[in-house]
Order: sequence, then C-alpha cells, then structure tokens
Amino acid sequence: MTGGIPSLGAMTSPGPAAPASPRTLTAAVVQAGAPLFDTRAALVRAEELVREAVSERGAEVVVLPEAFLGGYPKGLDFGITVGSRTPAGRDLFRRYHAAAVDVPGPEVDTLAALTRELGCHAVVGAVERRGGTLYCVALFFGPAGYLGLHRKLMPTAAERSLWGQGDGSTLPVIDTGTARLGAGICWENYMPLFRTAMYAKGVDLWCAPTVDDRDSWQASMRHIALEGRCFVLSANQYLRRDALPSDVRPVQGDSPDTVLIGGGSVIVSPLGEVLAGPLRDGEGILTAVLDLDDLARARFDFDPTGHYARPDVFTLQVDGLARSTVSGI
Repeated sequence: MTGGIPSLGAMTSPGPAAPASPRTLTAAVVQAGAPLFDTRAALVRAEELVREAVSERGAEVVVLPEAFLGGYPKGLDFGITVGSRTPAGRDLFRRYHAAAVDVPGPEVDTLAALTRELGCHAVVGAVERRGGTLYCVALFFGPAGYLGLHRKLMPTAAERSLWGQGDGSTLPVIDTGTARLGAGICWENYMPLFRTAMYAKGVDLWCAPTVDDRDSWQASMRHIALEGRCFVLSANQYLRRDALPSDVRPVQGDSPDTVLIGGGSVIVSPLGEVLAGPLRDGEGILTAVLDLDDLARARFDFDPTGHYARPDVFTLQVDGLARSTVSGI
C-alpha cells in the first residue's frame, strides 16, 4: 500500500526533548561610599562604577547603594531635639538640600546617556529634591535611558526629619525584556504589605539599595529571596569618616578611618542561596551569573501571590494614585 498514513509500527519516537539552553543574566551590586555634599564627585564615581561593572565584569544589570547621589549623612543629627531645631542644623540641611538631584535633571541625564551607551540597566540610589522636600529614591535606567523612579514610602527614624514619604504611584516594576526589576529601599524591605504588592507585580530581580550593614540584614535578604521566589541584589555603602567634610562631626568619631557604614552587599538566588558576598571591610563590585530558569524552578512549590495565596481569606488593596496637596492650579 502506498501513500496514506503510515502504520503504527512504522512510526518513530522523537525521543526526549533536548534541554533548553539556559537563560542567564549577569548582575552586579556596587559597594562604595558616596562623598557627602559633593554631588558632582558622586556622579563621576557612579559613572566609573557602572562602567567598570559593565565593561570589565560583563554586568547587564547594576545596582548602586541607597542615597549614592545626594549622600547618606550617617551619624549627623542636624541639630534636632524633640521640639527644637538649631540654626547650625538648619544650615546643614541647606547644604544637604543643595546636594540633592532634580528629576528630571542633569545628573539623571548623564546616567541615562551612560546606560544608553553601555546598553545596560541600572538602579541608582539618590536623594531627590522636589521643591522644599527631599525624597530617598531609586532611579531606574536602561538602554532607552531614564525609565522612572521609586520613592521610599517610609523613611526610618531620624530620616523622617530629612526625607518625605513616597506614595503608591511610584512602585514601578521594569520589564527589561529578560527579567522584571523592582526596588525596595533599606527598611522598606521589612514592610510585608509593600513586599506583597511588589510580588504581585511579578518582580524577578529584587533590588535592595541600603545602608543597613548589620548581620541581620543578610537574613532579611535571604528571606525575601525565598518569600518572593526572586533574585535579590542588595547594594550597600562602605563609608568612612574621611568621605565626609572636615567641618561635620559624626557621632561615631572623628578619626579619618572610622567606618560609618560597613557594607554587606550580597546577591541571593530565588531559593535563598548566597551567590556572591556578603562583602565586608572595603569597597568593591560583586557579580553573579543568574540562571533565570531558577525563577520557575523556585516558584514550582511557592508563589506568594499565585498558587500559594488565599484570596478567599486575605486580600491587599493598594492605592496607586499620586497624591497632591493642591490640585487644579
């Protein structure tokens, strides 16, 4: 018999499918101190560090620490006591306000041009100046330039004297084409409802710019990786007294080699494995090649806002609207 459908005995089995080629992405977290009140120097340093991470380490995503542009004034009290401010403290805030960056603004334009040139994504901690208010922010950049920002929702303790609160309108998750980037700044990482909202947006690379150098921070980064089934990229400052101007007096001491922020940058897998770091005792760049298929492997048995959620018992409502004191003008 010719033509027609072959008999079952004549059919051949295709055999097992060949394993797919791994999908990988090289990520870098930068550990460095930002010079306080010298935004130009901080911007130059940020450019150098991103360029080194991409050109010499092969990074496709680079994360810089909290408040890298604008500075983190660790150990300074700005003359604040309950119910009182001092003239010297007000002038110190004036200097801090002058060192912050505008968004949009020249510093943002410079970093946007850099990521366009390098074809990479970057998440950069900064202090944003918006009128008389400062915000601690994470700035997102990519091959297309500036992509948006996240304003820290809840400054911690004395930070509230310096920074305003963000709202639900700046909780972006950026699709790079291969993975989705989101950011939680320092102690925002301890806010369970914030984390839940970000998980629901499908974050794959959880970027955590910080200045928390305690050992307990490491446990939090591994927990978020396991809870969110995402990669965690935590970039911390390593800051010494000699990076601050000579006319300020941090409470930690005035010796030039006094460590104000001790690092601890780390990269963690979606199953909580430490892939790089924690880095201590100096500046540096950590890199890791991320197997993006680990995201699906990890979510097989736990997806916090998917198959492991109980919307019949628990729900979260997120207000994503921008809030303004004055409208209509």
